[in-house]
Amino acid sequence: MNPELQTPVPSPCISLCEMAPDTASAKGLCRGCLRTLDEIVAWGNAPDAYKRAVWAEIRRREAELDFD
Repeated sequence: MNPELQTPVPSPCISLCEMAPDTASAKGLCRGCLRTLDEIVAWGNAPDAYKRAVWAEIRRREAELDFD
């Protein structure tokens, strides 16, 4: 099952916490979970609807970024 469809919605954190520099293709995103710092901070108190929206954004980012 996709994590974004679960209840409660699980965190996308994979314990690889490093923010990409502004010069990287993933600028301002965590290299592990592809969230912004604002998304990471808000996650703990956010409702499931917000978390699902963040997961959708992560999926969009995954499709757009070049991981090579």
